[in-house]
Amino acid sequence: MKPNLENFPDKSTIVISCAPHISPYLKAELASLNFSTDSEAATSISLTGSFDDCIKLNLQLFTASHVFFLIDQFKCSTLEELYEGIKKIAWENLIEEEGYFSVHSITNSLAVTNTMFLNVKVKDAIADRFMEKLNCRPYSGSDKDRTVIFVFWKDGEALVYLDTTGESLTKHGYRKLSAKAPLQESLAAAMLLSTRWDRKSTIVNPMCGGGTLAIEAALIAIKKPPGLIRKNFGFRHYKFFDENEFKLLEKEVADKAADKISFTIIATDNDEHTLNAARRNAELAGVSHLIEFSNCNFENTPVPEEKGIVIFNPPYGERLGSVTELEETYKGIGSFLKKNCSGYFGYVLTGNMELANHIGLKPKSKKTFFNGTLECKLLEYEMYLGTKKQPRESIAPVE
Repeated sequence: MKPNLENFPDKSTIVISCAPHISPYLKAELASLNFSTDSEAATSISLTGSFDDCIKLNLQLFTASHVFFLIDQFKCSTLEELYEGIKKIAWENLIEEEGYFSVHSITNSLAVTNTMFLNVKVKDAIADRFMEKLNCRPYSGSDKDRTVIFVFWKDGEALVYLDTTGESLTKHGYRKLSAKAPLQESLAAAMLLSTRWDRKSTIVNPMCGGGTLAIEAALIAIKKPPGLIRKNFGFRHYKFFDENEFKLLEKEVADKAADKISFTIIATDNDEHTLNAARRNAELAGVSHLIEFSNCNFENTPVPEEKGIVIFNPPYGERLGSVTELEETYKGIGSFLKKNCSGYFGYVLTGNMELANHIGLKPKSKKTFFNGTLECKLLEYEMYLGTKKQPRESIAPVE
């Protein structure tokens, strides 16, 4: 689908943003979808594609935040030059006359000390264009649930993007009931993609909370991307959006999804209210039939003989529980891994390395992630069968 807009590109630069330390897993996702990347930064990946590619990416990516489509770029050194450049764009062919749009921006220009002022300048240019062409103007504000424009003004050049996502993709659309300190969905997906899980082996998730890790594992395993759950995207609100064309693209993605798995996903929690929220979230994601939920302390979590991974996201002492009380919890995690998980790979996400020392095991690797603004480490433990001199054959990580 393409607007009736002069110079609107058939293909252009697409920038996909993500949280810090997630870009390697986002790049792997893109490769699995047959997208070639042009460049990679700490929190974004760029490639070349069409507007329809943006729709497909919004539907299919697990670890992304936003998908931006470049529609114009021009030199400017002052706010007035920026205003004039924005005003030249035929916004009346992009935004409904009685629609709604918002603007967000990033700049290093000395002419701007507050991006809120820059956003207003861009809104004014769009509104003035409408008044000149149609003698009316759309509504505007700060909400990002409809048409969103993104302006990147740096080093004397403005790049104008359509934010085809709107509200961030980090929320996957199924979590209506939240547990305490919930794990962000895109982070949970990135954690799983960073492990040695091969998408065909057992996953055990004690202390599952709202069930995010188990649900993301089920979605990844059956190739049902979260975009099929979510109902609203920024691209739906452009004037040229075609519902019938979209349904064809959506069906193309949905047809690749399976309904069954050949392995076990186990999720447990000792709080029945929290577990009910996890069950409900799994139902909304369409994967409740793939996850075995049970109410028990993590020490009593069943561990199948079929090998795979065990993954924990325990409290860190930041919001839930005191550090002293949690020392025993972390000791118990170590004991559980040693006694119950022989032959598995164990993973613990924590934002408190002092607590992690109480696990009493030496991690094989440490990967950095951010849970919100808190820097965390995903610790990997290889729980050998027999002695370390005769280790089992490792589950190969997914390339």
